[in-house]
Amino acid sequence: MAGGWSRDGAVQDQIDASVDDAVQRVRNKLTAGDSAVHCDECDKLIPEPRRKAVPGVRLCIACQAALEKEDTKAGGINRRGSKDSQLR
Repeated sequence: MAGGWSRDGAVQDQIDASVDDAVQRVRNKLTAGDSAVHCDECDKLIPEPRRKAVPGVRLCIACQAALEKEDTKAGGINRRGSKDSQLR
């Protein structure tokens, strides 16, 4: 596949790097150890089924959802650097 000035396979390398970055971000957020009984943010009780399902959980569902919503706002990294993507 033609990629302009890029070498063959560069697009797949960019995709792989983006996936690796996303996996690393998620792994960094995983916590080990005991689950919290109360949410670290709002101090609400974390239900026992959630504590069993997600070992090391520190946030209630509402606070976790709010945190994940903020994370999606950050957007991705434009690794391509093509002239077209720089003009957007």
